[in-house]
Amino acid sequence: MEIRSPKTTSEWEEYYDLRYRILREPWKQPRGSERNEGDATGMHFGLYDSNQLLGILRLDSMEIGISQIRFMAVETSNQGKGIGENLMLFAEEISKNRGDKKIILHAREIALGFYEKMGYQLIEKSYLLFGEIQHYLMEKNI
Repeated sequence: MEIRSPKTTSEWEEYYDLRYRILREPWKQPRGSERNEGDATGMHFGLYDSNQLLGILRLDSMEIGISQIRFMAVETSNQGKGIGENLMLFAEEISKNRGDKKIILHAREIALGFYEKMGYQLIEKSYLLFGEIQHYLMEKNI
């Protein structure tokens, strides 16, 4: 297994397709809703096993010393197998290496336990996505 940024056009298509299928399609959102302006500046990572994409995330630079993890998604059939954990640890290491002291994220309610297990602390309720998916601001000092 390796974690890296998508390289080819087809890898980028797979990256955005996974993001769409896991984070948007179940809520009947249109194609394209899985993308935003931060895609141009964020660091994109995928976990690949024999060139098969299993999970993704985007790491954004916020203010000085703070990173944000966004668009974390793991193929449904591979959830619970350590893929998300490996991606998170990789992103944390990248953040540390560039001098960040904290990582923030907005977790869906269903994922709170996963992020708490990874050492993230719940700060506050943040926003409601699509009128039904409650998110919570979480942070971790690194």
